[in-house]
Amino acid sequence: MLALAGCNPQAEKQSGKNKPNVIIIYADDMGYGDVAANNPESKLKTPNLDRLAREGINFTDAHTSSAVCTPSRYSLLTGRYPWRSWMKYSVFNGYEGPPLIEINRQILASVFKNAGYSTCIIGKWHLGVEWQTKEPGQKADFGTVDYSKPVKHTPKQLGFDYSYILSASLDFSPYVFIENNNALGPVDTVIEASPFPAFWRRAESTKEFRHVDILDHLLDKTIKYIEENSGKEHPFFLYFPLTAPHKPLLPHPRFRGTSSASWYGDFIQQVDWTVGEVLKTLDREGLTNNTIVLYSSDNGSYMYQFKDAETDHVDDSTKHGFRAENHKPNWNWRGTKADIYEAGHRVPLMIRWPGKLTPGTIDETVCLTDIAATLVDMLHLEADPSQMEDSFSMVPLMKGKAFSRKPVIHQSGQGALAIRMGNYKLILCNGSGGREIPRGKPFTGPYQLYNLANDPYETTDLYETERDLAQMLEKEFFEIAGQDLTENDVLQLITHLYD
Repeated sequence: MLALAGCNPQAEKQSGKNKPNVIIIYADDMGYGDVAANNPESKLKTPNLDRLAREGINFTDAHTSSAVCTPSRYSLLTGRYPWRSWMKYSVFNGYEGPPLIEINRQILASVFKNAGYSTCIIGKWHLGVEWQTKEPGQKADFGTVDYSKPVKHTPKQLGFDYSYILSASLDFSPYVFIENNNALGPVDTVIEASPFPAFWRRAESTKEFRHVDILDHLLDKTIKYIEENSGKEHPFFLYFPLTAPHKPLLPHPRFRGTSSASWYGDFIQQVDWTVGEVLKTLDREGLTNNTIVLYSSDNGSYMYQFKDAETDHVDDSTKHGFRAENHKPNWNWRGTKADIYEAGHRVPLMIRWPGKLTPGTIDETVCLTDIAATLVDMLHLEADPSQMEDSFSMVPLMKGKAFSRKPVIHQSGQGALAIRMGNYKLILCNGSGGREIPRGKPFTGPYQLYNLANDPYETTDLYETERDLAQMLEKEFFEIAGQDLTENDVLQLITHLYD
């Protein structure tokens, strides 16, 4: 049985200096099967992620709220489903706004800051910033941003004491670091587009920016932050959202050829090494036992699962997928990143707290919206539960007790939604809502119903034979959604991409 030692819900609220440090490492597009501990057929080596799975709690049925980046990150930090915001589908580029998180909204950083923690983000933000433009009234875009002016709305305004970010993914312009509220320039270069595997779009940048060095650069900043805060009186909350293995699929040269799965496998192993360097730093600084480390990914892998006869990424690095014999980035789950099917949102999740969390495996269905309530509960923090209404504490689950949460709601990249209640998953769409063909339309029938206990890979649609169950699940979905998904929202989701 799992146990959460030393966590007494009735304990008096502690001062910040008596609490553990907390590090969240959030990979970008890492699939469930990219972690060797989750994939018994894996040929990749992920010893550091396997260490977290072994020394902590490994969740085998954990889901992001969305199958793409921006909405998934919103949910991790707020404890809310992303469609409760104004953004009902898709992702930001590096210029778009307004920022998805309002300045007065409670997020994990502000909760920790109010509890006496030093708070820091280093890495990919992808939730919108407020650029200033060269001329009044201009829309922030390629060529219109005045990078010499302060960036008005960044993580610094949301509770992070120190913020060092990229505004979006490494394939979206601009390729510019933002430190607190200042773009680090001069931004005087245009980088031309590059094809897959080293895919990126044409972008504004600095002369010094090199995609291949960014993950190492962010790691160096992270290690320095941990070292500088190691001996301080107050604990730290560090959010380290990685830029990998998202495109550009560009492992550092020292990792190329280290795996049997071409550049993608090499990149996964670089991500694992990056995690290992963070763990080594904690070991070296004597912080391991007093630091909660949480690792997950913002959605599933973008690599397709090819048929046995197809030329794949191992044969040709420009190919965007694998035959099963070479690698299963999303294990056997159906689909890929962006899809409403399991591969889009079923992700690795490990939580380690030596001496407090008894290592083990949890197979219960959870959502990364639950991280906020779980950390608040574990550490007896003060937070407004009405602002994280989709977050349910997993502390009882980790203590081996009954866990109760409302059904989990899933979202695809193009706004298709699904509800998971127990073993059953109702997809309110007639396709993937993402990349797999047919893509279908949100809230357009026939819907899809799967029993994941008997059919974990979503091959047998029960919708026609289990109509009563499907109707019950649909009603439950709209009760959970409430006023945050109006009739107009539904119409917008049906028509936004397909007319």
